[in-house]
Amino acid sequence: MAEIYMYADETGNMDLTRTPGASLYFGFGTAVFVGEHGKEIWEGLRLRCDLERRGVNLPRGLHAKDDSHATREEVFDLIGRQVPRLDATFLCKSRAHPSIRERSHWLYKLAWYSHFRELLPLISRSGDTIYVIVATLTTNRRLMDAREALADVCRELAADRDVVLCIWDAQSAWGIQVADYSLWGVQRILEGRQCKWFETHIQPNLASLLTPWGTA
Repeated sequence: MAEIYMYADETGNMDLTRTPGASLYFGFGTAVFVGEHGKEIWEGLRLRCDLERRGVNLPRGLHAKDDSHATREEVFDLIGRQVPRLDATFLCKSRAHPSIRERSHWLYKLAWYSHFRELLPLISRSGDTIYVIVATLTTNRRLMDAREALADVCRELAADRDVVLCIWDAQSAWGIQVADYSLWGVQRILEGRQCKWFETHIQPNLASLLTPWGTA
């Protein structure tokens, strides 16, 4: 019986209007490591420390949207060498059903449900333990208790597997930062923007890219 570590991050906001600042998509991305992956965690820590030594301040860890081009280059190089399984799911907000538009707080749970339902049987078997390690949430907590949403989906889909939900600050787990970087790159491609690392460092490990509501 295997132990599987699924690190997850989210992207986008739950604003279903077309006002400036509203994202085209809301989605989740995950990086999966099976069993022992202490070496990979150590490599991520060592890179972060080495960047600090060279004058790059990272008190909150690595975050693709905010990091410099030079930092991204090094992080993507490490991710490419570590070869985690990468998956992403994006919900196209302009195609949301009217019932969802009236209840935008459902978007978070629907995105996680779509992602986790598809992925769980592909990465695990009966009796396995899956640690779902999700970045501390950036969505508006007044709209939804996102922790409860994550927990509900994990309970509903667990079946004969032991699913352990962990909600941690992103900077505390290298795997979450891997998910963040990969999700950032995939989203740029999906939105028709460029990402120089996609074909070389993300796509070879991208096992699935789901857009159940189509694309913008």
